[in-house]
Amino acid sequence: MSTGQDVAQAEPQQRPRESHARQISGFGVGFIVKLVLMMLVNALGVAIIMSAWNAQAWNILAISVIFLIVADWVYFSKRMLPLKYIYPGLVFLLVFQVFVMAYTAYVATTNYGAGHNVSQAQAVESALIQDERQVEGSPVYPIAVVRDGDTLGFAIGDDGTVSVGTEEQPLSEVADATVDDSGRPASVPGWEIVPRAELLSDQALAQEVTALRVPVSDEADDGSLRTREGSTASIYRSSLEWDAETETLTNTDTGVVYTPNEEGTFVGDDGSTLPVGYIVNVGFDNFVRAVTDSDLAKPLLRVTVWTFAFAFLTVATSFLLGLFFALIYNDDRLRGKKTMRMLFILPYAFPAFLTALLWRGMLNPEFGVINKWFFFGADINWLGDPWLAKFSLLFVNLWLSYPYWFLVCTGALQSLSSETIEAAKIDGAGKWRQFRSITFPLLMVSTAPLAIASFAFNFNNFTIIYMLTNGGPRFPDTSVPLGATDILISAIYQISGVAGGRADYGLAAALSVVVFIVVGAVSAIAFRQTKKLEEF
Repeated sequence: MSTGQDVAQAEPQQRPRESHARQISGFGVGFIVKLVLMMLVNALGVAIIMSAWNAQAWNILAISVIFLIVADWVYFSKRMLPLKYIYPGLVFLLVFQVFVMAYTAYVATTNYGAGHNVSQAQAVESALIQDERQVEGSPVYPIAVVRDGDTLGFAIGDDGTVSVGTEEQPLSEVADATVDDSGRPASVPGWEIVPRAELLSDQALAQEVTALRVPVSDEADDGSLRTREGSTASIYRSSLEWDAETETLTNTDTGVVYTPNEEGTFVGDDGSTLPVGYIVNVGFDNFVRAVTDSDLAKPLLRVTVWTFAFAFLTVATSFLLGLFFALIYNDDRLRGKKTMRMLFILPYAFPAFLTALLWRGMLNPEFGVINKWFFFGADINWLGDPWLAKFSLLFVNLWLSYPYWFLVCTGALQSLSSETIEAAKIDGAGKWRQFRSITFPLLMVSTAPLAIASFAFNFNNFTIIYMLTNGGPRFPDTSVPLGATDILISAIYQISGVAGGRADYGLAAALSVVVFIVVGAVSAIAFRQTKKLEEF
């Protein structure tokens, strides 16, 4: 009896100890893992903050500090359990979605583009550099390119003496330096002389050297040393002078004073302008220009109309063709349905860009197989004529899109209740009446949201446009690089200047905002209308 009582008394004492030990052990491991992860997060956050500080990106710095403080507060607090799971996704949403959209909207209100892609200080520096000319009568100095870590400089030999300077430090004489027989510095205390062979083999280093400007003295009017080949240097001086108080650039040779205007351009008192400008806020000017500029508004209107037509016709034709095949191969009386279905969805298995390139070759008027095999060698310019190019785009996109709707409609048809169809048959409804009054409405309940998503996708279907026609053929009555098959997204690409030409990021961003609003509005209206189908 005593033994049993001892065991009974020992058990309740032993279990709490084991449970308590497991709690301590579990808490310790979990806390250590969380501590290590938060150390990594804080290290990354501090690195981003320091980079933002060095780049003087105060907005990014402030946002990074807020994110880091909130992260530490959430994950070291015992009351924020739901937010521990939500916070990472929330940060990614803000960084990769909200920030991108907000920055696009900001760019849309600026003149950001070719000739206006830097700040005013950078524009002034660029103008001074572009205006540099070799000083008349400047001696040619033998030089050696020197470096100290990542800092590059010039060492020049002048009558046996050696002077060294960098972009930040003007030339100053160096003691105990030696020169070779040609007068070029051979050794410079505290500096490493860059071998000539390295300059010739390292293109990046050579570009950095040719872009280097070493001030001759503390006086800017004395000019700077520049080199073309890395072995000799001459003095260059800019004829422009910057006055920070009046914010003007003055050409000391001609006396013309350049004053910045509201558009970020330096305009001289003689009417001339400098080729470099800077970014300024222009409000809604880009949006207004898109509809008022005679050279821009007309082609953009054509592109907008074609964008809606392209998106609608693509969805309508691919849906109808996919539904047609789905109805045919959903019949139980048809043999080999699985094999035929597999063959019909093959176009969906190929990458869209590769298919577009193949069709581009087949539609070539000279050696394409379409003309040779199906039109007896006729010279039909499928991609050179505006209407034929549009037809070709719709046809190729139909080829790419109908397998998707074939799969969707097949699944939707197989999920329909057979009892409803049987009841309609008993009531005497024919095939067409069954399809029109029962099958199709029920089918639209499940496919309408997908059709809206497909419309939004084709509204921005850049791949097929770029790969098949590249937006061509070009409009002959405008200087804007737009064409008959451009849709808004490809027009934005052309206007942005990524493919070449004059970049206008402000206008491209404004059009991007318009596309976002249009797609959002159309989708919202369409989804509201599809809710009525659910009542059916």
